[in-house]
Amino acid sequence: MKRWYRQLLLSSVVVLTTASFFFHPLFARQSGMFSIVRSIDLLGDVFREVSLSYVDSIDVGKFMFAGIDGMLETLDPYTVFLDKEESVELGEITSGQYGGIGVTIAGIDNGVYVVSVLDGFSASRAGIKVGDQLISVDGISIRQDSLETVKNLLKGTPGTSLNLVLHRYGAQANRKLTLTRQEIRVNSIRYAGLIGDIGYFEMSSFGNRSAEELSAAISELNAEAEGSGQRMKAVILDLRNNPGGLLDVAVDVTGLFVRQGSEVVSIRGRLPESENRYVTKRDPVAGDLPLSVLINSKSASASEIVAGAIQELDRGVVIGARSFGKGLVQSIIPLPYDCKLKMTSARYYTPSGRLIQKYHAREDGWRSVIHGPGRQDSSRVFYTLNRRKVYGGGGILPDIPVSEPEFDDYEAKLQKKGMFFRYASAYRSLHPKAPGLPMKREGLLKGFNAFLEEERFSFESEPEVLLDQMKLSTAELGRSSRLDSLFNEVEREVSMLTERYRVDDRERIALAVEREILRHYDEDAARRLSLEQDPVVKKALDVLNSPKQYRSVLKP
Repeated sequence: MKRWYRQLLLSSVVVLTTASFFFHPLFARQSGMFSIVRSIDLLGDVFREVSLSYVDSIDVGKFMFAGIDGMLETLDPYTVFLDKEESVELGEITSGQYGGIGVTIAGIDNGVYVVSVLDGFSASRAGIKVGDQLISVDGISIRQDSLETVKNLLKGTPGTSLNLVLHRYGAQANRKLTLTRQEIRVNSIRYAGLIGDIGYFEMSSFGNRSAEELSAAISELNAEAEGSGQRMKAVILDLRNNPGGLLDVAVDVTGLFVRQGSEVVSIRGRLPESENRYVTKRDPVAGDLPLSVLINSKSASASEIVAGAIQELDRGVVIGARSFGKGLVQSIIPLPYDCKLKMTSARYYTPSGRLIQKYHAREDGWRSVIHGPGRQDSSRVFYTLNRRKVYGGGGILPDIPVSEPEFDDYEAKLQKKGMFFRYASAYRSLHPKAPGLPMKREGLLKGFNAFLEEERFSFESEPEVLLDQMKLSTAELGRSSRLDSLFNEVEREVSMLTERYRVDDRERIALAVEREILRHYDEDAARRLSLEQDPVVKKALDVLNSPKQYRSVLKP
């Protein structure tokens, strides 16, 4: 499962409830207690008979969990059983804190590497850098396929110690370190900075403290702008790739921008008393500053609540790509043995009444509301405060669509094999001081291409792959000099086109190399550089710098 989607499943919009929901009298009358008891009896009998009498011995715990997962598979994708480890992970996501050393790791090619270091914690104080490879943790050797295991080894109770062995590119020997775990508090505002006189805020999740963290970041940037003799005149809130989090936090974040008492979202469940409306409770910290919210296909749940409310209240301009489309609310129900049930208990609706849920294609009837028959809400028209038309189903459609650049096949393979990351590590080993900007692109590409040769990196374009396949398939028919001649001619043409394509792509590759090298020295500086090259951010800046264009979107 992709990491982002796994985080989405864990950090989906949450409303804390208790198991007493099941024993509500109305629930009992509607469902029929006899049917429930009978089903539980049957399930217990099957489990007992198989556990005791099956031809081979079985792992009863794994068997039971498989039964639970099988039942929940018939429901929506977000109703899931969480074992003890997953319950702890959910708590870490929503609280934004855990016991660790302050690093982010990733599997790259055949190893596990440090890809980010938090300032002020054990790892940074010990001199661990982006690009360091983990060799072992507490004597346990590290492999790429053990990434989840490594994360669990690094985490632990604050105050406990762990032993690390790391390798740094170009070093003669591995480093051995003993570090003490600390309580790590991760700020959900991944980056905040001024772009001219416009404040930019990148938000990665909606945890317990996210609204306070965003409010503080806005105040700090305001103070920074005033300190340089200007004022922050607009705000960009970047919710791209944000999988969501807590519903009430989404309401509080929206409240930083809209006036007190504004309805942000409502929820409706199976029971009449489950219906609830959520309104903002304080005056906006950002006042009436012009606002742009950035979204993409990985902006989900709480991100969509914020974007939908900002759009429908005509408080700001939404820019980017259609959001993920998750309009379901989950309740967390405690279970014995430190397990939990994350159960869909309601749907949520934007202020105009839109349901933005995109159903997934499944055999039991879950399907997309964008594609195929049976579309729900996607053709219904709703209206913002200024009577702009918006549509339900399939996520939030931005006011101004802007596509993000996609990796071509060559760049995608370079990323997958970790070539940018590994070359940046090699570059840093030879250059202790951060380079000046802009870097000399020709020199960068020359060094990068030499590195690719040393690493024996190979790449075949899709036409080259197809040509190879055609050669193999026709070989079964026998050899033909005429066919061989045709293949050779096509191969030369394809090679020339591929090389020309790479030449045309040199600028993108050089920029990617430059960003990654800079990130190994200064992650914030690398983020600023990437923003300068981001077409979605550029569009937001254009709109916010043009009051006439901004007003024309909100009041057509």
